[in-house]
Amino acid sequence: MTQHSRDTPQFYLTAPSPCPYLAGKEERKVFTHLVGERAAELNNILTQGGFRRSQSIAYRPACEGCRACVSVRVVAKDFRPSQSMRRIVRRNADIGSDMRIAVPTSEQYAIFRAYLDSRHRHGGMADMTVLDYAMMVEDSHIETRIIEYRRREPGAAHTRGGGDLAAIALTDVLSDGLSMVYSFFEPDEASRSLGTFMVLDHIARAQRMGLSYVYLGYWVRGSRKMDYKGRFLPQERLMPDGWARVE
Repeated sequence: MTQHSRDTPQFYLTAPSPCPYLAGKEERKVFTHLVGERAAELNNILTQGGFRRSQSIAYRPACEGCRACVSVRVVAKDFRPSQSMRRIVRRNADIGSDMRIAVPTSEQYAIFRAYLDSRHRHGGMADMTVLDYAMMVEDSHIETRIIEYRRREPGAAHTRGGGDLAAIALTDVLSDGLSMVYSFFEPDEASRSLGTFMVLDHIARAQRMGLSYVYLGYWVRGSRKMDYKGRFLPQERLMPDGWARVE
């Protein structure tokens, strides 16, 4: 019988299920567990190879006859915001951000719950309880951080312990970049374009931290949910022969 080390990743394939991005399509995923002493190293390697993390699982699409999901990463040092992105930054000048240890709170969950009910009522995460949310935040064997976005109180110079929470990002710190695992925001603040604002903040953070990339997950042409990721340029897209730069 063949024996495998606990540190040797084993990969598995899911059964087909309806695609959440393209109508009439089915998806399959290949996945492995991120556990053990080499979890961080493995997550770095797999993310650079187009995988995404969900709790202690790393996965990527493995759909027969479809390659619509394309991994994208923003080239942080060369990024230049568009005019509309600069307007979004100005619109959110009263929002400050604070990166901290990934600890779930009831305040975060209240926004998470409102976000799901407003944006993803019929999605795969719709039934997540407060315990499920805690697991999503805490079940990580790598360097994961929570970035909280709060409205600055009048006259406040920073956000720590500051104003009302408006948005949250769960982010992995990798050897070459930041990977946005999941982000969500107060749905009543849709006019602020907080989703775009959080990506812009991550790019600025990567620049300050000397990191090369911000990993955004999968860009899907034609998907209303995912098409926005193509706007952050320059970026690299993972093609069959490797990462290709798009200006």
